[in-house]
Amino acid sequence: MRETSIARNYAEALLALAGKAKETAGFGALISALGDAVSGDANLQHFLEAPQISAAQKSAVLGKALADKAPRAFVLFVQKLVHNRRQMLIPAIATEYHDLLDAAEGRVHARVTVARAYDAAATESLTKALSAAIGKTVVPHLTVDERIIGGVVVRVGDTVMDGSVRRKLGKLRTALVGAR
Repeated sequence: MRETSIARNYAEALLALAGKAKETAGFGALISALGDAVSGDANLQHFLEAPQISAAQKSAVLGKALADKAPRAFVLFVQKLVHNRRQMLIPAIATEYHDLLDAAEGRVHARVTVARAYDAAATESLTKALSAAIGKTVVPHLTVDERIIGGVVVRVGDTVMDGSVRRKLGKLRTALVGAR
């Protein structure tokens, strides 16, 4: 819990920096790439965690590595993380940053389960319908589960909208058994 709060505070600061630079998407891509690198590269993890390497040395290495790939404000932000010994929170900061950016831009992510794979046109149509129903821009994350038989199951946060044929058949079965 504490680390999530700390990561969110840093993400808010990064979003403010990105807003000033008018580069919210660019900073998002950079923090995501850096977060993925920290999560996925054992050598980078060991380097960032190593107590025998000073914060100044870590900052210098990261500054050189990012100098030609990122705006100066972003590099300084990362160096400040290292100075404050929060560099291992970079993946969590990336997650929080994107959550804050989505909220600021009126986007929600929906986990959408369908019975069959959708083509691009069907996905676009589904996205428009969900956006109209929810009142925000919906970013669907589709998964295929043939067990729902047909229809869709949409999860946005804690809200579940089940329009599956399987659920409808279950309700019909319950009604028929109850009518006996």
